[in-house]
Amino acid sequence: MKKTLTLLVCLFISGQLVQAENLTGKVNPFIGTTTLWSPADLGYTRTETKRAWGAESFPGSALPNAMVQLTPVTMYPSGSGYQYEDHQIYGFAHTCKGHWNLLHLPIMPATGRFYPDNFCSWFSHANESAHPGYYQVYLDRYHVNAELTSTLRCGFHRYTFRADDEKRLIVDITRSNNRPRKWQIEKSGANTFQGFQDGEGRIYFYAVANHDVSEVSIQKDFRHQIAVVDFLNNKGSRALELKIGFSFVSIANAKQNLEAEMLNKSFEQVRQEADNTWNRQLGHIQVEGGTQKQQTMFYSTLYRAFLWPALRSDVNGEYTDEQGRVCKADFRYYTNPSFWDTYRNKLILLGMINPDVATDIIKSIIDKGEKAGGYMPTFFHGDHASTFVAGSWLRGIKGFDLQRAYMLLLKNATVPGRGGRPWLEEYLKQGWIAEKDTTNVPTWDEYKASVTKTQEYAYDDYATALVARELKDKKNYQLLMQHSQNYKNLFDASTGFWRGRIADGSWIKDFDPWYPYYAYMYREADAWNSLFFAPHDPEGMVALYPSKKAVELKLDSLFTQPNHGYEAWNLTGFLGTYCHGNQPGHSIPYTYYFADKQEKAQVVIDSLLNHYYGMGEEGLAYAGMDDAGEMSSWYVLNAIGIYTYSPADPQYIVTVPLFNKVSFTLGTTGNTFTIRREGTGRKISKITVGGKPLKGWFVPHAQLAKGAEMLIKTE
Repeated sequence: MKKTLTLLVCLFISGQLVQAENLTGKVNPFIGTTTLWSPADLGYTRTETKRAWGAESFPGSALPNAMVQLTPVTMYPSGSGYQYEDHQIYGFAHTCKGHWNLLHLPIMPATGRFYPDNFCSWFSHANESAHPGYYQVYLDRYHVNAELTSTLRCGFHRYTFRADDEKRLIVDITRSNNRPRKWQIEKSGANTFQGFQDGEGRIYFYAVANHDVSEVSIQKDFRHQIAVVDFLNNKGSRALELKIGFSFVSIANAKQNLEAEMLNKSFEQVRQEADNTWNRQLGHIQVEGGTQKQQTMFYSTLYRAFLWPALRSDVNGEYTDEQGRVCKADFRYYTNPSFWDTYRNKLILLGMINPDVATDIIKSIIDKGEKAGGYMPTFFHGDHASTFVAGSWLRGIKGFDLQRAYMLLLKNATVPGRGGRPWLEEYLKQGWIAEKDTTNVPTWDEYKASVTKTQEYAYDDYATALVARELKDKKNYQLLMQHSQNYKNLFDASTGFWRGRIADGSWIKDFDPWYPYYAYMYREADAWNSLFFAPHDPEGMVALYPSKKAVELKLDSLFTQPNHGYEAWNLTGFLGTYCHGNQPGHSIPYTYYFADKQEKAQVVIDSLLNHYYGMGEEGLAYAGMDDAGEMSSWYVLNAIGIYTYSPADPQYIVTVPLFNKVSFTLGTTGNTFTIRREGTGRKISKITVGGKPLKGWFVPHAQLAKGAEMLIKTE
């Protein structure tokens, strides 16, 4: 059943048409779909019955930043709906992110006897394959070969039954990860059916089959109900093909999307177009050298970095806004980014390759902010749209109204209120957020996550200050730069950790730096993994310690001391006490640079690149959750030798790349900059850009954007 594509792809780079190998053949969409099980990988011994978090990635078909992600479901509820270790499939859903939501409209081919509470099919990985824009699996229960491909707003199902079996479809209309309360499905034409399903937005669908529909019926028992689509002349060797258009506006728009993108195309044509799209996307970064495993991991993580945010507007420009109104715009409307996760790296990477998408995402969040109380949207924890806006603008992405964005960001930073930053009033009053004075707090209890918020608000203030400077708002620039120093207010010099304070200013006494919390003092971290977060002021951060040597020793302890074995199902993958499986500490290794020990940072980075991606028995696991592409983007950027240490600033900290040569074509300028590595050591001895020595460790984006060559010499 395994299938591959062998075409060569033409790419337009720096004004010349060049031929590149088929880069989609280097992507393994199953990477990131497995769960960590062993104590060595997890960092603790499991006692809970539930699985620890995997990368929560899906193997199904999708285009970059599309509305539709067409993917198998092996478990409700779960991050992506798919867990590699499972052996049954409940259907093929049409939206997915990897955060325990979505999975709209699961559909399952079936024949013979089934029941509303028993229709899943077992399957084997031996008869399963995946490729960017394509997924295939053989359903053993029904003897059906299922194939999926997709466009931006449409899904294409092809089901090959045995010739003597009756072809039927189960539409699991009442189920998704969002537990829909309202739904509708009906036959609408000779070979069509349509309807909607609620759950994180109402999604409308319009489906066209290559067999005439006889009826759409509802089957139910005391626990569940499903819709069943039956067909006329339903036997024979001709495969059952189903083309479905989707919209978050109306059935009419779903139909229009289908007509525009897929209706008159064959399965092979849609699949080939998807493959071509991904080859163009991946072709922005071409690497030479490295091992086969490293190249596979590189292009697999690069692929993962471009699946979210998701498109929510239709081909006619219509979308449903924050107030539930149907609007029409001249830009593509997207879901909110996962700011807490992806502001660190992925959103900047997205803008480097797809500045048009980054522009429209910013236009979308401006639209949402102006219609939702005047605050820029946030996600889960903290703020962070400020970093995306500032970092994009300063890298030359200027197709949006910066003043409109700034007014929202400034309100987030200075005006307490519902919709803005939580606990902002006390942050503004005293320069830090207090935590509850209590003892024996369980890992899972929800409090303020006061330390993490204080640290991150300070960085958000800095990012907003950069925008204020661009707009020549000197008064607020000075105010925000003062606030950006607030990260120092929760540093406890007696322990060398950032530590929670109670309302009277005294330190929280019940303090174990190894104990992890979901939201007490720290957000999904412990004190060790909340060290050294001030990417806008690394020198000032290091100066909080007695000496650079003290910082070096603190870092040595972090990466070498054994983890204490506390169990937290979203903190996995430890190097010493450092947890790579969740993002709060992802900037910590670079602190070695500011203690004059770059080579120690590289040893850590090398270990993470080579051992914390492709983990587990099958070699398909990440150290932790991909978080909408953040974990993947960390790999991509470090693998090519530049990382967004301070993503709001238009520069990158230089690391030792995995590959001998990297060619990166920017979407903003169309220029291709190259990165070459000389030597096999981990200590960088010299960096030149355009033949001139680089001062310090940061390469400006502007120099790369001109198409310069950066040479990294190591010893």
